[in-house]
Amino acid sequence: MLRRCRDRVTPEAVGVPVGRRRRATGLRREELAGLAGISADYLTRLEQGRATAPSAQVVEALARALRLAENERDLLFRLAGHAAPGYGVVPSRVTASVQRLLDRLANTPVVVYDATWTLVTANAPYDALMGDTTGWTGIERNAIWRNLLGPRSRVVHTAREQAEHEARLVADLRLTASRYPADRGLRRLIGELTAASPRFAELWESDAAPPAPEPGKRKVVDHPAVGRITLDCDTLVVTMDDLRITVYTAEPGTEDAERLTLAVVLGTQNIHETDSAQRMR
Repeated sequence: MLRRCRDRVTPEAVGVPVGRRRRATGLRREELAGLAGISADYLTRLEQGRATAPSAQVVEALARALRLAENERDLLFRLAGHAAPGYGVVPSRVTASVQRLLDRLANTPVVVYDATWTLVTANAPYDALMGDTTGWTGIERNAIWRNLLGPRSRVVHTAREQAEHEARLVADLRLTASRYPADRGLRRLIGELTAASPRFAELWESDAAPPAPEPGKRKVVDHPAVGRITLDCDTLVVTMDDLRITVYTAEPGTEDAERLTLAVVLGTQNIHETDSAQRMR
């Protein structure tokens, strides 16, 4: 099924540059692997039936990269040995209309989270700005885990700002849990966070009201190559699909805009160089 779907997706439809000497009408294996955030070797093994137990996360990433319709996506889940996500489960699907929106923001740092604050997808400019997300697996993809237990983020927060940010995330997760009481994956995430982080357990059990929404939408990002960049950070909530789309922009004509452009160019080059080096191994 993967090979057939890959052959029918044109590179133009998913934003893949097309060279003059291209013979394949569909996606090359390495192109689909890059879009889905997996290795080309692993995709080869999946297509050849030598890898038979892909995670639900990998299946969702492949379905999204291939722009599968809902019935085809459900079939792909079943072929991989997973139940297709249904009602009562936190959605992580990027619909065609949302994908068109993301395509229009292809040159702007954008990250998409589901209602549990688990990473659904991030574009290349976001990875260039914030650090590569393609290697994140499992609970590493959850923003609450990353804020409480993960490596230091490039976003600059005072201690108070960080504490309030954590409290807002946990409060939002509590609301999500009330909307999806039957989601076993969500219950497992809460259990893992509670066991691993005393801070999460404290916030989860707290009766205190969550902090008020952040007074400003600005974030300072400390980029390793270009220094600090002050950016506008806007989170758009897709209500029906329960997704959070966060977009980072800078006011045109400012030094921050110049630094953002440079950070994206340098970071994207580094990511491409790393990918090329890995393929040559």
